[in-house]
Parts: sequence; C-alpha cells; structure tokens
Amino acid sequence: MGRLHDLYDEYGQSPWLDNLRRGWMASGELQSWIDRGVRGLTSNPSIFAKAMSDSSDYDDQLESLVRSGLDVTDAYWRLVVADINQALDLLAPVHDASGGEDGYVSVEVAPELAHDETGTVEAARALHGTIDAPNLFVKVPGTAEGVPAVQTLISEQRSINVTLIFSLERYKAVMEAYIAGLESVDGDLSHISSVASFFISRVDVEIDRRLDEIGTDQARALKGKAAIAQGKLAYQLFLDTFAGDRWAALSARNARLQRPLWASTSTKDPAYSDTLYVDNLIGPNTVNTLPDDTLAAFDDHGSLSRTLDLDIDEAHQVVTDLAELGIELEEVAATLETEGVAGFAKSFDEALDVLGSRAAEVN
Repeated sequence: MGRLHDLYDEYGQSPWLDNLRRGWMASGELQSWIDRGVRGLTSNPSIFAKAMSDSSDYDDQLESLVRSGLDVTDAYWRLVVADINQALDLLAPVHDASGGEDGYVSVEVAPELAHDETGTVEAARALHGTIDAPNLFVKVPGTAEGVPAVQTLISEQRSINVTLIFSLERYKAVMEAYIAGLESVDGDLSHISSVASFFISRVDVEIDRRLDEIGTDQARALKGKAAIAQGKLAYQLFLDTFAGDRWAALSARNARLQRPLWASTSTKDPAYSDTLYVDNLIGPNTVNTLPDDTLAAFDDHGSLSRTLDLDIDEAHQVVTDLAELGIELEEVAATLETEGVAGFAKSFDEALDVLGSRAAEVN
C-alpha cells in the first residue's frame, strides 16, 4: 500500500503531516495524504503565517470577520479554528479506527505565552473549550514554564502535544510532567493522550555550524550525526521511563504512552539525504511529523527498517566526542529553544501583519 502505510503497519511508527492549508481540504489533497497513510497532523504559527500569506483562501472569511467588528488578532484565531475543525473532521475516522491512538490535529497556543505558565494553561483551556473534539492536541512549548503547565493540563484530562523539546534533560522533565499529571486523575485514563515533540534537524544545523567553525578532521567527521544520536538516546529514555511499577500502575488504568514525536525532520543541508531524519529514527510507539515534501520523498524512496534502537553505544560516543570539542548538547538546546520561540513569535506577528493589511483593504 506504500511506505507510509508500511511504516505504521510493520514498524509501529505513525507518519503525520506537518503542514496545513485551507485549499488542501477543499481540493481533497489532505484526504489524499490520509489515504496514503498519514495518521495525524501538526500545525504551528509558521505554518499558518505561510498559508495565510501565500493564498487568498482566507479572504472571504476575513472580510466577514472584519465587517462583524473583530480585531485582527481575534480574526486570526477564528481562521485558525476553522482550519483545525476541518482537519479534525477529516482525521476523525483515523482516530476512531485506531482506538484514539492517532488521528490527532495539533494547534499551538500563542507564542507570546512560551514563558508564561499561567497564561499557557488558560490559553490551552480556551482552545480545548472552543474546539471540543476528542482528537485535538493543544501544543504547549516544553520550556521551563511550559512543563508545569503540561502537568496541570494533563491533570485536567486535556490532551497535549508538548513541543519545542531540544534536550534530553528537558525531555525527562516533560515525561515526568505527563506521568505526574496522570497520577492525579482518578479512574480510567484512556481518554487522555499526549506526544512529546523532540526536534531533530535544527540540532544538526546548529552543531554543524559550530563544527565548521572548529574545522578539524575530528569536527568534520561528526557533522550530521548529533541530531540522530540525540534522538536515539531520547528513545532510550522513553523506554526506561514507561516501564516499571510506576508506569504499570497507570497502564492498569488504561493510560496511554506519551509517544516521542520526531519534529523538524526535513533535511536542511542539501548534502544530506532528503529522508535522513526519517530513515534513521524508525521504531515502535513513535510519531514522525513531516512536511509534505519530506513525506513525498519518503513515500517514494525512503528506507524501511527499524533503526531507532540500533548503535546506541555509537550515539553515546557522538555526545562524548562533541563534548571533547567543547560542544555541550544542553547549551545547544538552550540556544535552539530561544530561537524556536522567537521564530514562532515572528511568524505569528507576520501573519497578523498580512491579515491587518487585508483587513484595511476591506475597510
């Protein structure tokens, strides 16, 4: 049936689409991706900024919202909610058929809340209230302030996609927040779901830049290895965390695994394979969310093999070798988190600027 179906059926990894455009739903393109094996969808402010900037698909609704008296920010969220609702309907059959494992659509809280625990909780509650669907994930940044927000939201029985995770230490904290949140809920837990979005390719972009600056043979030999190594080590943490007596007690109440979701898996360096961050991170109970170009590339010529738990000693050695060169993954992660939050905030502002210009034309 194709590599995307095989990825899930044979290897237990769910391919999701990391993109959303209103025109795709009207044209049937999103449904075509679902038919090809896509099992979920993620969005973010950058995706919506591009969608709203590159097409006129939103103009009619925007005009109606502006004429009704809404300001640009409120209009933006109405446009986003309309898209998310359509996508939720299209993926509802996947959610039903999978028993609630897949079929999710993710929408992110406003980027300005990344370091605001209380504001994040309130925004996530509002999105869950506005978009009342069992297959909705609200995305919460895995910042120091976002982690306790995740625990609160899980304890309120809300399904959450924890995003912008760049480090192993933060990933541990995210898993702890999920488990602690579940432990505060009574009874059956099967209706609560979560994924932990661990970012991949951006790690190589930053570390490769630093390796180029070092310029030694040892440094050059490490290029393109850090992101996959860290992903494999994250998976080992996942296996260790969701095991033992503590998890068994929750599993007995039908708790769902908080699957690691590999995000930022398009290849940024043209010297690398266009399916590098798919081929090398395949393993059970995981998700890989891919831009449409990367999905198409993998469906065409990707390699299907269980790779996620291979060469773990080599992954540890990569981290050791980087540290010997003065590159610490935790410090890199802090840099990338700051850039990620700022990038989404910039995209959010750009989307509002575009809508503001179009709203002015209406008036």
